[in-house]
Amino acid sequence: MKYIYPVILYPDDTKVGVTVPDLPGCHTFGENKADALLMARDAIEMWLWSAENDNLIIPTASETLDTNDGETMTLVAADTDEWRRANDTRSVKKTLSIPSWLNAQAEKANAPYSQILQEGLKEYLKLHV
Repeated sequence: MKYIYPVILYPDDTKVGVTVPDLPGCHTFGENKADALLMARDAIEMWLWSAENDNLIIPTASETLDTNDGETMTLVAADTDEWRRANDTRSVKKTLSIPSWLNAQAEKANAPYSQILQEGLKEYLKLHV
């Protein structure tokens, strides 16, 4: 699902704080405005993802928010489907083919197929997770 929520950015010591008044308890911060907005998107997506999974009512986004001196209101787009794909750690079964000779050698060595495939894919995709 795609959402847009208003957030309030505010100075927080040397960082930029973010609150999402429409989502109770949804707060974060960043090193600067850009970082704070990225963190806000992640926090909103995580909050909404959890609510979707628990079949909770998703609060309606306000059209605008009142701000105090030093605060800025802006909108943040969130996509819980994208967040779920990027953060879901459930295993997915894949069917694949390898040469028979390679399978025989791997079975002799008690090779952990899933682990090897995961490590190989991470290396191929240059992921450091």
